[in-house]
Amino acid sequence: MGAPARPLRRVARHLRYHALMHSPEDHAVLTRVIDALYAAEHSVARLDVIIRAELADVGEDLLGIVNLLPPGIYSRQRLCDQLNSAITAHGWGRSLGTFE
Repeated sequence: MGAPARPLRRVARHLRYHALMHSPEDHAVLTRVIDALYAAEHSVARLDVIIRAELADVGEDLLGIVNLLPPGIYSRQRLCDQLNSAITAHGWGRSLGTFE
């Protein structure tokens, strides 16, 4: 009468796996945000980074990483170090990559 449960379990596992993946597009969007922020400035405030990331529609998980930045003024290197540290701490380095 009903369809076998095994294929449904396989599909559910597949969907769960891909829901946890982070899009390379998220990385590209935040990279463009960082490039734009530092095009004319040598340092930027945390709030500027957050606002630009929100305006650029950065993915929810990556926006959460941006929101973890401590208050302060950031050189590009310091900002990337902070983002990379948080990404690594969340275990997303393989799926999301790092920033330079």
